[in-house]
Amino acid sequence: MANITKKVSWSSRADESGVTAEGTPLLNGSEQPRPSRQLSRDGIFQVGRLSTVDLEEEMTSEEESLRGRPKEIPHNEKLLSLKFESLDYDNIENQLFLEEERRMSYMGFRCLEISRWVVCGLIGFLTGLIACFIDIAVEELAGMKYRVVKENIDNFTEVGGLSISLILWAVLNSAIVMMGAILVAFFEPIAAGSGIPQIKCYLNGVKIPRVVRLKTLVVKVCGVICSVVGGLAVGKEGPMIHSGAVVAAGVSQGRSTSLKRDFKIFEYFRRDTEKRDFVSAGAAAGVSAAFGAPVGGVLFSLEEGASFWNQMLTWRIFFASMISTFTLNFFLSFYHNKPGDLSNPGLINFGRFESDSGAYNLYEIPLFIAMGAFGGLLGALFNKLNYWLTIFRIRYVHRPCLQVMEAMLVAAVTAAVSFTMIYFSNDCQPLGSENKEKYPLQLFCADGEYNSMATIFFNTPEISVRSLFHTQAGTYDPLTLSLFTITYFFLACWTYGLAVSAGVFIPALLIGAAWGRLFGILLASITPNGSIWADPGKYALIGAAAQLGGVVRMTLSLTVIMMEATGNVTYGLPIMLVLMTAKIVGDYFVEGLYDIHIKLQSVPFLHWDAPATSHWLTAREVMSAPVTCLNRIEKVGTIVDVLSNTSTNHNGFPVVMQGADSDEPSKLCGLILRSQLIVLLKHKVFVELARSRLTQRKLQLKDFRDAYPRFPPIQSIHVSQDERECMMDLTEFMNATPYTVPLETSLPRVFKLFRALGLRHLVVADDVNRVVGLVTRKDLARYHLGSHGLEELQLAQT
Repeated sequence: MANITKKVSWSSRADESGVTAEGTPLLNGSEQPRPSRQLSRDGIFQVGRLSTVDLEEEMTSEEESLRGRPKEIPHNEKLLSLKFESLDYDNIENQLFLEEERRMSYMGFRCLEISRWVVCGLIGFLTGLIACFIDIAVEELAGMKYRVVKENIDNFTEVGGLSISLILWAVLNSAIVMMGAILVAFFEPIAAGSGIPQIKCYLNGVKIPRVVRLKTLVVKVCGVICSVVGGLAVGKEGPMIHSGAVVAAGVSQGRSTSLKRDFKIFEYFRRDTEKRDFVSAGAAAGVSAAFGAPVGGVLFSLEEGASFWNQMLTWRIFFASMISTFTLNFFLSFYHNKPGDLSNPGLINFGRFESDSGAYNLYEIPLFIAMGAFGGLLGALFNKLNYWLTIFRIRYVHRPCLQVMEAMLVAAVTAAVSFTMIYFSNDCQPLGSENKEKYPLQLFCADGEYNSMATIFFNTPEISVRSLFHTQAGTYDPLTLSLFTITYFFLACWTYGLAVSAGVFIPALLIGAAWGRLFGILLASITPNGSIWADPGKYALIGAAAQLGGVVRMTLSLTVIMMEATGNVTYGLPIMLVLMTAKIVGDYFVEGLYDIHIKLQSVPFLHWDAPATSHWLTAREVMSAPVTCLNRIEKVGTIVDVLSNTSTNHNGFPVVMQGADSDEPSKLCGLILRSQLIVLLKHKVFVELARSRLTQRKLQLKDFRDAYPRFPPIQSIHVSQDERECMMDLTEFMNATPYTVPLETSLPRVFKLFRALGLRHLVVADDVNRVVGLVTRKDLARYHLGSHGLEELQLAQT
């Protein structure tokens, strides 16, 4: 995600709600704070907003001269960023929407349903094509690089001067990675990493800027090719999930806002609710293309991604996943000169897993569970180390040029470490006719032999995982596997979080497969008849599942993905037990890797349930107040002033109506969004103009859909002084039935209602239906259960 900016001010107001700011503007960091509340005598439970803190003071002339130098960016994980807006996953049931629904016939609804299936098919097809392009590009470019380096090593092994080969390898890696890092750091920073945390946030209802843009897709695809070809300890599965989500967001809208092309199709789907469901399908199609796992893709989208689900969506997502896998395998069959052969399981081909010792034995179950516990421990260590490293990057490596230099450094170090490990390895294996090594390095081995360490270092990670799964016993020396596990663990930990497009699935699988195979070799050597039942490939599979489960904390979906990717359901039970154990052990120490990175970016992410022990908190304490309300018939100048107020930048406004008696307080009658008001101002939907122009075209939902999702800023809307005196009737456009809660509603009930319905605003009303407050995502996300009980995050303007 985006880097934290230099200026951080803690504030007491979220930017989603229509809450009036008292005092000076929020962006100046001097808003009046809400007083803190002491909730227990011993100070353990403290909930309340802190006073505003401005971390960027006025600079002296000397400090001004040093401004160009890299400085530390203050970062506090106890912050919640105000820069993230929410998505509108709740339908706006205004009069325009209801009229359209009434006019639509049964055949119209059936056509819409067919259109949803067509869109899902297109998503699967295009995602499969992108996966095919990535696979072919990586295979061809990596093959060219490894052939050049191998030829150079073979030549210099005989005449001396292998340092030239080391320099060549490091330079090639650094140059290739540099291209990918420049694309990410300078052109589209949101394309960094796997993209899974960003998509997870999007499906949760958080609007991550630029996450589903066409430019992001292009940079993502080119970046992941450069990362894998450049020899980094990365995979291409996470970027495939992100790529599928971007494809889904674009195809479902029937236009490209980046290319400014509108194909006038799928216009009904131009709203957040529909786009969310298609993005879920795109994420699943990405998993399916990466692993050849359609069912696993559906479960991944359900378990790790989607926050909202329904039965029909399940079948559409499965359809998109099937089309994605079929498309990838169909085109790859022609590339591999096997037209029509669809046996390739996916982008990441583990091959069909068949253990030499057959199925597992009952007495091996405790061993598998122990491996799961070890994988959970290693995964927790991986996540903790990466957490500290990410904090360091946020604070110090925040400039694009520094990010590119770090990526090049990691690429060079990876090449140097790989070369050193291969150079000093004495693990030589016979190169028989059944051996399928693509780039066997002889180095100092005898004729007819190859260096076994080079098999896992001098290949793409996917090929290395396949080798650890399928090669026969005795192929790898225990020392080779031990050294590889240790070095690759730290390389992968260092690599994840760089300004490159990269995933963590394959590195985690590779680490686990290495120590799992080592465990199997040790079992075979120390137990009676161990060589019969302790197949190293079997334990490599279990170790891979344990390590990946310990890092990302997935259970059900990862079990199915592993079974579909290996083409073997025999080990379904052991894999499930291993993943559950790894998750339980890992969660005891630290969160999963994706959740850590979401928290580090201060995203207001809503988990499944409200924090425990929060029932005593009510909407009265949680809500933001006072609230900026608009009258049902409001003056245009007032609306323009409210929208132009940079100190609030609210996105939702309750609409109130004065009672018959002038002394009677105004009561809630609806809710209207900033985006709706801007469209109304743009089309000048004023009461006076409607009366004077008998032929004025009535505003329709199409006008709002055409402006979606990039609504123009209020500064671009010109309103003359005469027009400011006009009136605007909001009755037809506001949501006349917004969700409301009483003041004394408990936090868990507010949380459940808000999250289950995908709301953006929840109005708090008193017993006579007067608006007293507004609850937004940030009001709920700031409460969490910490080490000292219920804690409250500080809101940061970043």
